[in-house]
This record gives sequence, C-alpha cells and structure tokens, in this order.
Amino acid sequence: MHELVAAYHAHSALLNEIGINALLALSVWVTLACGQLSLGNMGFMAIAAYASVLLVTRGHWPFFGAALTGAAMAAAAGLLLGWPVLRLRGVFLAIATIGFGEIVRIFAINLPFTGGAEGIAGIPQLVTTAIIYSSLALIAFLLWRLTRSRAGRAFAAIAQDEVAASGLGINPAAYKLAAFAIGAFIAGYAGALAAFSSFFISPSDYSFGRAVDVLAFAVAGGIGSVAGPIAGAALLTLLPEWLRFLQNYRDVVNGAILLLVIIFLPQGVWSIVRRRSAR
Repeated sequence: MHELVAAYHAHSALLNEIGINALLALSVWVTLACGQLSLGNMGFMAIAAYASVLLVTRGHWPFFGAALTGAAMAAAAGLLLGWPVLRLRGVFLAIATIGFGEIVRIFAINLPFTGGAEGIAGIPQLVTTAIIYSSLALIAFLLWRLTRSRAGRAFAAIAQDEVAASGLGINPAAYKLAAFAIGAFIAGYAGALAAFSSFFISPSDYSFGRAVDVLAFAVAGGIGSVAGPIAGAALLTLLPEWLRFLQNYRDVVNGAILLLVIIFLPQGVWSIVRRRSAR
C-alpha cells in the first residue's frame, strides 16, 4: 500500500497531464467529428485559465464556479469566432483559428492583469487527480452519448458530405457552430484544471506548438470514436517519458513513431482495440 502511495506521489504530475491532454484531445475531436479542422483551442484554454484564476485569486470565487464560468466564457468566444470563420473550410479554417489563438496569447502578454509575459504564479492547487479523471469520465460519457444522438448523426453526415447533409434537411451552419462551442467549452475547462494543478500559468503555455500537439493526440488515437483521442493523448504524453534514455534523440524518435502510426494506422491506435473486439 505504501509503495502504491509513493508511486502515485512520484507520478501524480504525469497522471494529471495525461488527463488534461485527453480533455484537450476531445475538444479537438468534437470539431473534427463535424468535419472542421480548428487549431484555436489554445486560445479557448487561455481564456478560461486566466478568467478562472483571476476569479478565484481576486474575486474569491469557489473553484468549480470559476472553472465553469471560465469555460462558459471560452464557449462564448467560440460562438463569436465560429460565426464568421465557419464559412471557411480546410486549411483556411485552420489558419483563421491559429490566428485567433495567437491573438489571445498576445493579449495575455500585454495585459497588466494577466501578469504579462511572466504570467501568474502562486496559484492554489485546488485540482486533484480524482477531479481531473472524474471530469474526463463525465465529458467522455456525454460525448459518447452525443455520437448516438440525432446531433451526432448530423455531425457525421456533415463531415462526410455537407451538401448531401443539407439536402437531407440538416442545417450545417447550426451544427458546426454547436460543435465549435462544445469544443471551446471543453478546452476552456481543461485550461482551468491545468491552471489549478500547476501553480503557474504564462502565455507560453498556449503556443501554436501546443495546439499542434493536441491535434496529434486526436489524430494518432483515432477520430472514429471518443476513446481514440484519449488513447492518443495517453500514448503521446507517455512516449517522451519512455524515451528518456535516448536523451538528445528523443524528439526525433517521438516524431518518427507518430509518423509511423499515421502511415500504418490511419484510423489511429484505437483501431487495434476495435479490431480485436470485432474478432
């Protein structure tokens, strides 16, 4: 028992990181499920992180009230962003959402109440591993239920062929906007959890490189099911830890493994589990 407790304390930060990365991967998965490639989730994450931290440290709000308010602000930002940019498709949508994320990060660097480039330190650790994984379980269950609802079928139809979906009476604009808002809410909530589990946040936490990492979680795991992004986040978060012995070559091997997964497992690593279950 003491060994298990010691192992948990030694790896609690890594466990928390896996859970938060899984939530971020799910936030990307929602928009991908509707056929939209959005890379602005770091912007939504930053909005909720800073808002929740300021509400708790300066407004003395309870954590969950602040976290949900920050996530709601991120969802509102998603609606405001989604209305004009969802007319774009493919790489043009990706570029527009990248620009949004960078705008949010630049604002965080220059606004005085965000701590500028130095960020905000001394954040109370109000988030535990249990809170992160219970939140992940609840959100994953709700998204799984969504895939089996009328809205989930509409998402799939829009992703396959938007014109054909319109012919079936589906309103693509409304569903894509809903997917954008849901993804923004999840990314924002993940940002609040991350802020209160790390003691410190800064604009560098929400860079474009981080957005690419989150997209890799979803793609490597597989976007065919809710479990895929979670599996991808766990794999790609643990991979650098497993490759520590390679030292300077760790990033090269990490990238090579990711490339091999995309080439030989285009449906993601979770497809292996699905094939075995089918057999």
